Amino acid sequence: MNIEEFNFKDRLIKGITTDGHFKISVVKTTEVVKTARDNHQLSLLNTVILGRALTATMLLASELKGEERIRMRMDGDGPIGFIVAEANSVGEIRGYVKNPAAELDYSNPETELGDGIGLGIMTFSKVLYNEAEPKTSTIELIKGDVNSDVAHYLAQSEQIPSALLTDVGIDEDGNVTEAGGLMIQRLPGAPDGQIDMLQERLGSFPPIDELLADDQYIDEIMNKAVSPLKAKELNRQPVDFFCRCSRKRFLNALAMLNYEDLKEMDGEGQEMVCQYCNNKEFISKDEIEKIVMDAQAKMN
Repeated sequence: MNIEEFNFKDRLIKGITTDGHFKISVVKTTEVVKTARDNHQLSLLNTVILGRALTATMLLASELKGEERIRMRMDGDGPIGFIVAEANSVGEIRGYVKNPAAELDYSNPETELGDGIGLGIMTFSKVLYNEAEPKTSTIELIKGDVNSDVAHYLAQSEQIPSALLTDVGIDEDGNVTEAGGLMIQRLPGAPDGQIDMLQERLGSFPPIDELLADDQYIDEIMNKAVSPLKAKELNRQPVDFFCRCSRKRFLNALAMLNYEDLKEMDGEGQEMVCQYCNNKEFISKDEIEKIVMDAQAKMN
């Protein structure tokens, strides 16, 4: 990999306007979305919707600390069924959909992207260091297009005036060109009306994927998004589609089943699949037998 390719890898940058009134995060998620598409064999519809969800979740996770994480789930009556996206502040992103092959009838002029999810609810769960249980918030979906729904969540549940954009570019051959997003949030003390000005500006802002395809990287996009205000960088980090599933975790999950369920598996192997990344592990009958014997010993 040459220096130019390295400099344009998937990354997130965080900044603040020099007047201290707004914080901004910009993320490039092109390889993240491509990996999700390949892992789950996603339709074009799911590539865009899940890609937006992964991007938005990473933007929200950038406000967390350490390995705290946030999980977003959208459940609707559309053909997708539901989507799940999860990210932590160290840049690990993963997610999946219920119906990977789902598509819409694009011959209908009234069809909109949000119809893929349809009417339903959005649930956010945050795993925080100082909380014994995940902090959960649920709101109704307003459009199902991810952007509008996440902005609505921030305004209603977090009570933070925000502007959010996520985009996934698809070329004529159905390939992902670029993907990314940005989020601007008002800080305490910001003058009334400034966030409205920025929201209005982003309403006519070029799609993030087009800016990235034009070789405008996250730094330039950050400055362009808050113009005429100026921004300064706080930090940046790489982001990846990354799942911590492992053979050991699969075995531990089996060991947590009750004895009767385990006994039904005894004598045959099991293929286990991680729903987040589609990684498959085959657990042999000998390994199953050992888990059954251990469970039986605990009962005696």
